[in-house]
Amino acid sequence: MTLKTKGVLAYLLLVFGLAWSTIFAARLLLGLSLENSLVQIPIAFSPAITALIVRRWITKEGFADAGLALHLRSGWAYYLVAWLFPLVAVGVVIGLATVLGISRPDLSQLGTLFPGVQLPGWAGLLLLMGVPILMMPLFWGEEFGWRGYLQVRLLSHNPLKAAIATGFIWAVWHYPLYFLGYSEYANPFIGLITAAVFAILLSIILAWLRLRTRSVWSSSLAHAGTNMVLATLSTALLVAGAKIDWAINDLLQSVPLAAICAWIILSGQLRAEKVADQRSASKNRESAPPSLAQRPASPR
Repeated sequence: MTLKTKGVLAYLLLVFGLAWSTIFAARLLLGLSLENSLVQIPIAFSPAITALIVRRWITKEGFADAGLALHLRSGWAYYLVAWLFPLVAVGVVIGLATVLGISRPDLSQLGTLFPGVQLPGWAGLLLLMGVPILMMPLFWGEEFGWRGYLQVRLLSHNPLKAAIATGFIWAVWHYPLYFLGYSEYANPFIGLITAAVFAILLSIILAWLRLRTRSVWSSSLAHAGTNMVLATLSTALLVAGAKIDWAINDLLQSVPLAAICAWIILSGQLRAEKVADQRSASKNRESAPPSLAQRPASPR
């Protein structure tokens, strides 16, 4: 078994084990809501905890290619895209829902986005746009694992295939939530499909940001914006007497993400030769001396 294979297998076993055991214990044994922050935080940080364990103690590869530095000066344009694209996607979702007759936007909801506070719509939207920046550390808990470790280890010779595979695994990692009261899918099994489509498309975008900036902080910002801006606004504004099913919401939100992914793929943004971080990481792992990266375990 190669060092990379050992690391990937260990990561997958631990990340699923930590998150799923927390979900099932909290919901089925303790009867806690999965929206409880005391439940959500351990789940959210299980990928980071797993990546730390694998890098530090299992493969002993260290953190050179983990993307911990911000690289804000060289990657500021990507950070701007990471911050703003969820808001642009909301406009597309609302337009599609309106044109297709699925739902209609209720802009009055902009002033009620923060419970207990009544604001002008523009103020509510402005405050909401600041939330992803504040929430970056929480979403780093996932990104340090998924994009900071698995993305650059799984199919590392092909960043696009790695992003797709990572996105699918990431979607499956969420699956227990859809059967334990966290989601509002009318049919949870359809939700498994629409959620996977959404996760794979988002994974391609997050991989692009992470690899182009050489930082997991850019993908953390985009991940936070997708959850806190795109999901929040598309759910709050599309009011037509009742909430639309989450599966429809997934598909509507997938349309703008698919357009962005099409540009990333067709313009070759994720070709291996254009992704310096993944290329150098792969080269470093291959050229690392056996004493540091591939030293066989000592016999006991």
